[in-house]
Amino acid sequence: MNTKWTYDPDMPIDMVMRRWPATLEVMMRHRMLCVGCPIGGFHTVPEACQEHGLDEETLVEELATAIESTWR
Repeated sequence: MNTKWTYDPDMPIDMVMRRWPATLEVMMRHRMLCVGCPIGGFHTVPEACQEHGLDEETLVEELATAIESTWR
């Protein structure tokens, strides 16, 4: 059972992917190396966006959309 998405900029990206597996597709589409990365347990979404040159607001919207699609 998926839990509701509440964006927490301090949550490690690994926790986001584990709690909401639908986010893996978003990460891979952006060619983010977070999937399987040993730093994923420490990097937050903002840090991962900075590392990969992505806009945080856009990525968060995409993550939310992916997560919400699993609620139907």
